[in-house]
Amino acid sequence: MKALVTGANGFTGSYLTKHLLNKGYDVRVLVRKNSNLSTLEGLPVEYAYADLAADDPVEDAVAGVDVVFHIAALYRAENVPKRMFWAVNVEGTRKLLQAAKKAGVKRFVHCSTVGVQGEIKNPPAKEEDPYNPGDYYQESKMEGELLALNFFKKENLPGTVVRPVGIYGPGDTRFLKLFKYIYNGKFRMIGSGKVLYHLTYVEDLVAGIALAGEKQEALGEIFTIGGNEYATLNELVEKIARILDRPVPKTRIPVWPVWFAGLLCELTFKPLGLEPPIFRRRVDFFIKDRAFDISKAKRLLGYEPRVSLDEGLKITADWYKQQGWLDQ
Repeated sequence: MKALVTGANGFTGSYLTKHLLNKGYDVRVLVRKNSNLSTLEGLPVEYAYADLAADDPVEDAVAGVDVVFHIAALYRAENVPKRMFWAVNVEGTRKLLQAAKKAGVKRFVHCSTVGVQGEIKNPPAKEEDPYNPGDYYQESKMEGELLALNFFKKENLPGTVVRPVGIYGPGDTRFLKLFKYIYNGKFRMIGSGKVLYHLTYVEDLVAGIALAGEKQEALGEIFTIGGNEYATLNELVEKIARILDRPVPKTRIPVWPVWFAGLLCELTFKPLGLEPPIFRRRVDFFIKDRAFDISKAKRLLGYEPRVSLDEGLKITADWYKQQGWLDQ
């Protein structure tokens, strides 16, 4: 099997590339010419270059490929025009879908996000629960997902949508601040800490994504790919503190003063082209439930996470320590 992985130099994409190589795939990677390719260094892959937000053609990238794993996306980024999220996450997806259909690709796996469901009202959420995006990124990913699902049906392209849940592991920096603040004693819980949070160790995630590209039962379906367990934010913080051998943080801050401070910072700093010190969306981490049902992936894909939450947090903490990032 020959696979194309888009966004292969990113966190998830690089792990998926290595996973596919280990399974015996021939892998072509689609990256931008100016990308940092250090995560792919030394890997026996074929390179194709294109910017999904530009007019760069992708026909050569999909030529001769059996399966496309479309991981590339514009993630949350500040001081980026709204249109760029749609240019990458919607129009870039459309361009790849059209090229894949024209090239006779046998399978297309589109990587979406559980963020398309926004705040979960009745956790754990199932795949069929309603869309409820909460920001530009999630809105653009929802449109990209719906585009892919409609294209699979109308154009008879065999395809699947996967929605990753809270990805973490060595190489990730999104959760570094949480570990670092717990380590140095600066962490403050905003709100009660009783909201649910769900994580997925990156190696489990990419195993699930690969299965979505292999199993006949996956065609036309949406799958939430997550870890075996979720926890309250209080429990998550306690686990990390214990792993780091630090006192469990006890200080709590009311939610709404922080939220309004974030609003004021955004209104003040964004017009000046500066990054605000506080964002309202970062407060969402403390107030919105994020817990998901992964039974469909287990039942139809044979997906089974192997890394427990405690084990994955320890591996990640040890990696942060090795990088010397917790002391900075």
